[in-house]
Amino acid sequence: MRTVIMPLMLSGAKMLDRHCPVCGSPLFEKNGRVFCPVCEHRKNMEKASRKGVEERLIEKLEDLANSLPEDLEELEKHLKVMERIVELLERYRKLEGEV
Repeated sequence: MRTVIMPLMLSGAKMLDRHCPVCGSPLFEKNGRVFCPVCEHRKNMEKASRKGVEERLIEKLEDLANSLPEDLEELEKHLKVMERIVELLERYRKLEGEV
């Protein structure tokens, strides 16, 4: 918690006498915005984690697109996997919009 709060205090953020109802950390105010630095840090870490997964899915999708098989049955399997990856990407992007 210290690694999240100390930079805020040094940057001029004001620690309030209220606490976050979720994690109990002191709330801060900076530029007119009141926020919980701990919950915000956790949310940013989760978002970064999802972004890493999204990047790996895109890489896999590109690999599959660059190696389409000639055999029709294998191509169908390949395309089903690609379709599933696209579905997962859409879900990750929807999650990111909710956060």
